[in-house]
Amino acid sequence: MLATLHEHALFAGGPVLGGVHHVDLDIESHAHDFLEIAVIGTGHGRHVTSLGEQPLSRGQVIVLRPGAWHGFRDCAGLVVANCCLSAQALRAELAALYDIPMLRRMLWTDPVASGTHGVSVTTVDPAAAEQAIAEIRLLEQDLAADRSRPGRVLGRLVTVLGVLADGRDPGREPIASALHPAVAATVARLEAEPARPWRLDDLARAANLDPAYLGRLFVRYVGLTPLGFLARLRAERAATLLAHSALPAARVGAAVGWDDPTYFARRFRALVGLTPTEYRRRSRSGGMNAEVMDEGRSAAGCG
Repeated sequence: MLATLHEHALFAGGPVLGGVHHVDLDIESHAHDFLEIAVIGTGHGRHVTSLGEQPLSRGQVIVLRPGAWHGFRDCAGLVVANCCLSAQALRAELAALYDIPMLRRMLWTDPVASGTHGVSVTTVDPAAAEQAIAEIRLLEQDLAADRSRPGRVLGRLVTVLGVLADGRDPGREPIASALHPAVAATVARLEAEPARPWRLDDLARAANLDPAYLGRLFVRYVGLTPLGFLARLRAERAATLLAHSALPAARVGAAVGWDDPTYFARRFRALVGLTPTEYRRRSRSGGMNAEVMDEGRSAAGCG
């Protein structure tokens, strides 16, 4: 069964959700319509994604883009700290995170890379993992406070992301610094109109650049070609529609810019790991009711 966890049911009107959880049972495979960061602490377990099943280890950081899915098996005393970000907020009040190179890589570039199905798994040193888990525990307390603390919550989020970014392997390939203005403008165009039949020539013309040069810039700063980035955006929007709406799969594809149902099914499967029909069927297996939501919250938060 592949349930889908929805931000409108889990987030209390804010852009961030977080908590630290001790897991001694399996967490069924599930998807999200928001972005999740899971920091692994002590304990044992196995991580399940469309790419297979792998043992978990202390210091692992799992990032899942909206629409991606995963699960946990054979857990024993496993500590999982979740920090989840609203997909809507990532396009609005949290959009500035994209302009910070180390966060752009963590939250966008790595998990949207080709073949990842929207999931990236990296490792930080144990001290950084413990510090991040401690900050997420404080974030959980701030979110549960009687009085709203939006400033404190935002500050805590930035601290968590900074600890994780600093704790990543320093030997990793360096990333480009400030986002190139043409890339930023192109990303904004694609985010605003993902269903538009964009061509590289159109995007390059809007940016007053040669198409090949814009493509090279995009790979340097984003890790994908412009049309590869567009495909990921479409897959994420399609996953939300499949889980939330009753639109036929073919109409979902058309709504995000893939008019040919066969092509939509092929591209969605390549990017998410399931066909649109499978994704919808599994996301609604078990009724998608409060019991499923409560199980996900009590067992592993965002999961």
